Amino acid sequence: MSDVSARHAGTPPHYAMVKQMILARIGSGEWPARHRIPSENELVASLGLSRMTINRALRELAADGVLLRIQGLGTFVAEGKSQTSVFKVRNIADEIRERGHAHAAQTVMKDEVKATPELADELGVELGAPVFHSLVIHLENDIPVQLEDRHVNPALAPDYLTQDFSARTPNSYLSAVAPWTTVEHTVEAVLPAPWEAKLLAIARSDPCLLIRRRTFAGERVVTAVRLLMPGGRSRIESRQGASMT
Repeated sequence: MSDVSARHAGTPPHYAMVKQMILARIGSGEWPARHRIPSENELVASLGLSRMTINRALRELAADGVLLRIQGLGTFVAEGKSQTSVFKVRNIADEIRERGHAHAAQTVMKDEVKATPELADELGVELGAPVFHSLVIHLENDIPVQLEDRHVNPALAPDYLTQDFSARTPNSYLSAVAPWTTVEHTVEAVLPAPWEAKLLAIARSDPCLLIRRRTFAGERVVTAVRLLMPGGRSRIESRQGASMT
């Protein structure tokens, strides 16, 4: 099956058909919660579709809380839809203030860099194209709680580097100028690099939680960010009521 083949009127796009296939297997119980589904490469080979098509289907199902993508491990069937509530895209400044604490941000650097092969793939830009890079430390009551290492597509946020991130977080600014339609997360436990440990004022041996996030506006990637949080200073909470439908 080719992505560029002509579609009959009323036929859903290929990525939607992939989503329907996955949802059908989950609904039938063939793929239960915590089941590891076939990889992108395996789905490309078995379905005869492009990697971009498969990736979009998996990305949207992950954003809907149906699938959970874990870096280095694969893609799994999520337990219910709790993953979406865990990984809501929220402004860290709002979260800290809601706890009655003071938020502050220190901008370590803002710069324009050339896209490496990895960055070009993440942001969907040409190799060597200019991209924006920022490094911001978020503090709660003067204690570092998050290191935000972010790359931004200049085409979607051309004034990014002129912003004052001590007054407005990158998340808040980007949500206003390029509202996201899809978000992709992976999460893992890591040890910080020496420079990261120094910025977070922790020991090199202190475990951290790393969330990698990409946000999309339509088909275009707005930003790719690494959010590094000391394990002893942060936690992820989720609360969701039972569906009444």
